[in-house]
Amino acid sequence: MKICGLQKTTLLDFPGHVAATIFTGGCNFRCPFCHNSDLLGNDAPAAFTDSEVLDFLKRRRGILEGVAITGGEPTLQPDLLPFMEEVRRLGYQIKLDTNGCRPQVLKEICAAGLADYVAMDIKTCKERYPQVAGVPSIDMGKIEESVDFLKQGTVPYEFRTTVVRELHSAADFEKIGPWIEGCPSYYLQNFVDSGNVLNPVYTSYGKEELLSFLEIVRPFVGHAELRGIDY
Repeated sequence: MKICGLQKTTLLDFPGHVAATIFTGGCNFRCPFCHNSDLLGNDAPAAFTDSEVLDFLKRRRGILEGVAITGGEPTLQPDLLPFMEEVRRLGYQIKLDTNGCRPQVLKEICAAGLADYVAMDIKTCKERYPQVAGVPSIDMGKIEESVDFLKQGTVPYEFRTTVVRELHSAADFEKIGPWIEGCPSYYLQNFVDSGNVLNPVYTSYGKEELLSFLEIVRPFVGHAELRGIDY
């Protein structure tokens, strides 16, 4: 595992659990609004070894309840499943963040009972995915396979979209709603310039505009909510 970061305690990344967050390096998307741009390339330096992180988790048993694994894109890591097995042996709940690019890995993880919760990004509607994901040659078949798999309800999950003024409009959400129809939870996250954005030219929407997008999708999902914004 290439582990590039470790947040030792979070109440946000794994809802309902006191957790640690592990950041893996490397991603096959180049979303221009990415706020973890230092984790995208294969040359992103590792900051921790597997053993160091597992030793930390051993010491935190009884204090932490869960581990969130994010990125980058975790499913690109060749040792992801064995690492998750080690985390599970320590008694932790595990949340996996993914862009859905590797449905077979996602299925293997779920078949092995290694994910208690999956959060998958829905970058935008299918037609505009290449632009928003920053990958002109993106294989939408794999993204759709991951969406369809999660919708089967094998594992608790959510879909989420980071909304950027220059990249998203109401027309996108009119198409996203039918695509993800039946999912239990869908969240809109407003773009925030972290100071480490891949292409620092983007801006955010106001709360009322985000709420209007939420209302477009709400009829298609079990629960729809803005995340990180006070109502």
